Amino acid sequence: MTDTLTASSNPAAPNLSPAQPDPRAHLSIRREYVLLALLLVGTTAAYLYNLSANGWANTFYSAAVQAGSESWKAFFFGSSDAANSITVDKPPASLWPMALSARLFGLNSWSMLVPQVLLGVGSVALLWATVRKVFGPAAGLLAGLTLAVTPVAALMFRFNNPEALLIFLMVAAAWAMTRAVDDGRWRWLVLTGAFIGFGFLAKQLQVLLVVPALALTYLVAGPPRLGKRIAQLFAAGAAMVVAAGWWLLAVELWPASSRPWIGGSQNNSIVELTLGYNGLGRLNGHETGSVGPGGELPPGGNGMWGQTGITRMFDNAQGGQIAWLIPAALLLLVTGLVLRGRAPRTDDKRAALILWGGWLIVTGLVFSFMQGIFHQYYTVALAPGIAALVGAGTVPAWRERDRPWVRLALAAAVALSTTIAWMLLSRSADFVPWLRWAILVTGLAAALGVLVPVPRKVLTGIAVAAAFASLAGPVAYTVQTLADSHQGSIPTAGPATGGWGGPGPRMPGEMRAMPGGSPPPGGLFPGQELPGDGSTDDTVPALGAAPNSSGSAAPDDSAAGQQAGAPTDGRMIGGPGMPGGPGGLLGATTAGNELVALMETDASQYTWVAAAVGSNSAAGVQLATGMPVMPVGGFNGSDPSPTLEQFQQYVRDGEIHYFLGGSRGGPGGSSESESSRISDWVEQNFTAIEVDGVTVYDLTARE
Repeated sequence: MTDTLTASSNPAAPNLSPAQPDPRAHLSIRREYVLLALLLVGTTAAYLYNLSANGWANTFYSAAVQAGSESWKAFFFGSSDAANSITVDKPPASLWPMALSARLFGLNSWSMLVPQVLLGVGSVALLWATVRKVFGPAAGLLAGLTLAVTPVAALMFRFNNPEALLIFLMVAAAWAMTRAVDDGRWRWLVLTGAFIGFGFLAKQLQVLLVVPALALTYLVAGPPRLGKRIAQLFAAGAAMVVAAGWWLLAVELWPASSRPWIGGSQNNSIVELTLGYNGLGRLNGHETGSVGPGGELPPGGNGMWGQTGITRMFDNAQGGQIAWLIPAALLLLVTGLVLRGRAPRTDDKRAALILWGGWLIVTGLVFSFMQGIFHQYYTVALAPGIAALVGAGTVPAWRERDRPWVRLALAAAVALSTTIAWMLLSRSADFVPWLRWAILVTGLAAALGVLVPVPRKVLTGIAVAAAFASLAGPVAYTVQTLADSHQGSIPTAGPATGGWGGPGPRMPGEMRAMPGGSPPPGGLFPGQELPGDGSTDDTVPALGAAPNSSGSAAPDDSAAGQQAGAPTDGRMIGGPGMPGGPGGLLGATTAGNELVALMETDASQYTWVAAAVGSNSAAGVQLATGMPVMPVGGFNGSDPSPTLEQFQQYVRDGEIHYFLGGSRGGPGGSSESESSRISDWVEQNFTAIEVDGVTVYDLTARE
């Protein structure tokens, strides 16, 4: 493909005048855009396939999308409910495309998730354009393909977490910086900063992980003199502050009494949320109001969120999501930098390698050593850097393969990718068991073929074999991801591995362990024995019903009328998360027909039809009824909103109809938390009834 797409530079091409364009170049361009169309159309079709199986995906964000589709105030702040009691624990930008789509097409799984798919396809297209500009058509296509088939990318571009918009904006910033290195114009620096600033409104400080690479790239390779380059970088920084700061300033200046509580904060402050729970707390593990302790736990250094260290991206939890091509990308980065060793300071190829290499290295190191909350799907932020380096490194090295040391580097890259694929596929021995052997044999043959000079007519076969050995593993994981259902707070791509609750079959979207190997806080896993006589009946039952093509779930015996997307992830036994019961930290309440009918009784007379501790406990009922449900204490149930006194006033004023019991403050809370105090007060003063397995208190009928 490389030789075909660069035919216009062939010395054997006919000597034509400027008025007679080379027909080979025209043919090459046509072939490139045909391949690009196949890549983008194929990516779109693949990501749309089986999309409704994800149902509501992460109900925490789905509830906020529903709220934003009904209330512009909830839209602006990112509120969990249309009555604006509390926000999600992120800025709202990632919710805006989904909420606008829901306003246009109605709220359902497709209207919510299709914008995420489009952001994924847009990210692939932007990466192609960025890499192509510097390294040519073949490199751009290879980079785009690699991103599209990365398992965690295929997962998150079909999910409603903030990652889809975050990745799109990060790639857009890299595109703008590539243009800036090309001509040194101020507008590209300002645009780079604006993309980063808006990315902050998607997921706060995570977007800053690419800023060192962007700044270093322009500082080293920008066309103007050093003083002007520095001034332009300051302009980019100012644009970043403005792009993010307008919303932060609006929230800070808005009277707290007339806006929702800032979810994830303990003092109703977006600044606190930025620097604490979503900032330094993620690095050092000291996150006030978090779901549990982070950091290193002696003696093995295996904290709640997994063991930190340089090999973290390759462990059982993260490996299959992202690790397939990391060693090859790093080796190709070094190879590319050596090949550009004597190039001028402003060399665009070396600049691009600095950008993408810095992206991968800085983000990878932070993810490897951060001690706070860390989920597997965070690794999608590595995918563009890896994909770009695979394209930008492979194609120039292939063109220089006559050099013995370059052949050695290419052979080593193929061998490394083959080895990693063998290791990752071996962790799921029942998943396409023949594939690892095919990759091993093909990869070793391809590495040998690259290393030893062979006739040119054999090179195409070697290139195909190398591509198979490098991409077959992630493609297989991606295909499995597209065919599966993924719901809940912590989705993972690919088949089950020993990193999450041990080997064995996995239910759709199931989370069977925390990354450190421990169970979800306060609970057991599906298939794990319950307290009892040890019989097969004393196990966690299968949860939920598979969504049908309309995006709703067929009713089952345990929860008739269960809503689409009532997640199977992280359900906890003994209360939160049981079928038909209240949701827990990671799973939403499954609202049966009887519960929905009860919530709808005189619903128009109340600001909130119900309240429940924790966002997921409230989200399932809110999505089932379409009416506001107050999530007491926010996501973890640990935010001090509302206080007991405020809640009592709401009840006296007749603003809340029901209280859903079963969760008491969440693992991030305590017996002294406001949510626990509220639960205690309700239990002591109101009569409990059971409806569809959910404990319900009528707050208008005090004992």
